[in-house]
Amino acid sequence: MASAVPMEAPISMVENRNGELMVNQQALQILMTITNPVVVVAMVGMYRTGKSYLMNRLAGKNTGFSLGSTVQSHTKGIWMWCVPHPSKLDYTLVLLDTEGLGDVEKGDSKNDSWIFALAILLSSTFVYNSMSTINHQALEQMQYVTELTKLIKVKSSPNAVGEDSAEFAGFFPDFVWTVRDFTLELKVDGHPITADEYLENALKLSKGNHPKVQMANLPRECIRKFFPKRKCFIFDRPTNDKSLLAHLEDAQESQLEPAFKDQSDNFCSYIFSTAKPKTLSGGIIVNGIRLGKLLETYVKTISSGDIPCLENAVLALAQTENSAAVEKATEHYVERMVLKVVFPTETLQDLLSLHTDCEKEAISVFMKHSFKDDTHKFQEELVKILESKKDDFIRQNEEESIKYCQTKLEYLSKTLMEAIPQGTFSVPGGYKLYRKEKEKIMNDYHQVPRKGVKADEVLQRFLQSLAMTEESILQTDQALTEQEKALEAEQVKREAAEKEKNLLEQQQREMQEKMKAQLKTYEENVNQLTKKMEEERIQILREQETILEDKLKEQKKLMEEGFHAKAEEMKNQMKELQKQIEDTKSRKTSVWSSILHNLGTALMVLLPGVGKLLGFGMNGLAELVQ
Repeated sequence: MASAVPMEAPISMVENRNGELMVNQQALQILMTITNPVVVVAMVGMYRTGKSYLMNRLAGKNTGFSLGSTVQSHTKGIWMWCVPHPSKLDYTLVLLDTEGLGDVEKGDSKNDSWIFALAILLSSTFVYNSMSTINHQALEQMQYVTELTKLIKVKSSPNAVGEDSAEFAGFFPDFVWTVRDFTLELKVDGHPITADEYLENALKLSKGNHPKVQMANLPRECIRKFFPKRKCFIFDRPTNDKSLLAHLEDAQESQLEPAFKDQSDNFCSYIFSTAKPKTLSGGIIVNGIRLGKLLETYVKTISSGDIPCLENAVLALAQTENSAAVEKATEHYVERMVLKVVFPTETLQDLLSLHTDCEKEAISVFMKHSFKDDTHKFQEELVKILESKKDDFIRQNEEESIKYCQTKLEYLSKTLMEAIPQGTFSVPGGYKLYRKEKEKIMNDYHQVPRKGVKADEVLQRFLQSLAMTEESILQTDQALTEQEKALEAEQVKREAAEKEKNLLEQQQREMQEKMKAQLKTYEENVNQLTKKMEEERIQILREQETILEDKLKEQKKLMEEGFHAKAEEMKNQMKELQKQIEDTKSRKTSVWSSILHNLGTALMVLLPGVGKLLGFGMNGLAELVQ
């Protein structure tokens, strides 16, 4: 488990204090250390139905979650146990054991409803545990599922009251019903059936318009709508020894009924192999950090008296996650640049090439960890930061080059600088001697390797500092005629002008190189964002098609059961869903248009060199991502 806090035993995650739900900060801190994806399995059910035993089995332990041995409910609130996933090394298994529903000592059914709703919101696999059989009474106890639309909103819009069940199904976890102490034969009309078929048979709707019939159908309809993926497991009694049953955590494997052991193993095997990581709409994988932030948001909302909104919770999560993604990307860029750059680089292009490579990696890091940055606010922030960091590296590169070149010139010119005040060149023929010494210094300087980007500029400043001295030596040299002195002075001016011209051309080339680097920044941001949004579009399309497939199956069942009016209602829902699918399929062009007009415009401001270099507007830039 990618966690700095090993969990030898479960701890309370959500506590009920004086009728108010509160997050245990210790549990939150543990979640904040888990950086890999989490498979979250929550188990709920009426109190004293043996939920905790199965949860301990999933953790690979006999003890952990409190089993209790009396008619009182032992688990209060929600308890959490994070353990390494037994078969998926890159995942962490987060087990949530919930307070038993229907505990007469609580006297607060609202608490049960919120515990049930939180288990739904947090888990990727939701296990409902009941006793003996799936009958009318067992389904009545599932009343909490009928309240979910009152306790949870999918969208934040004011008209979201009548949200389609497909919206919930897209967010909700997979559903598993476990039936304990099952004593019936798995048969219907004398024919053997599977546990899954037993569940589906129990969820069939009854015909009739009587209020009692409709009330009985309600939990069945909700389970079918909200949880299209369903699974059922039945369990024999663990043992017929009542004294052993009261202390099941102390029982040896050999003391349990073989059938119960096999059934428990099958249940665990199914969870380990099939339970998916917690995923938000759009394929956003949840790790421990994200789960902790969602937990905080949901409990805070419930405690304030509001209804948790899935869309708002995801957007709030995106704000903090995207800020963190900018930090991660920036850190990655700086770390890679520090590792790769050896100051001073021979040319600016050498440095910019390294920048381009490291920037590409940094943008990729941002894309991996960010989501729902619809206004591109955080991506723009990253561009701005990386531009600033790049400028810092350019400045440091120049400073290192200047320092290195000045040191070398001071060493090479030491003899010349000592000879000038001693009058070595203030003699007839002294100017020729001076020129010879100066040429030697320049030749030796040109041979020095890795002088960096400021080599010519430092040399030019050095020569300019000697200009007056050189003029004085020239004019006082009695071995030269006035005409020779004039010719020499003209030659010095031409050389200085040539060097100035070369220096200006170098600066212009560097400006062009900086603009080209900005163009690469623009292209890389647009290309990576285009790729990410296309992947998201395909993921959303996949989710929509799965929901449509589930609705088609449900419609077929309703037709088979004779509920033609309900099947017709679903037909209208499916038409709307098919329209959404067609919209998603054709979104590719509009996505690119959105990128260019929103992100592109912002980048043109942040990267002015792009527009200057290309000399055309957004229509021309559109060609870059064709």
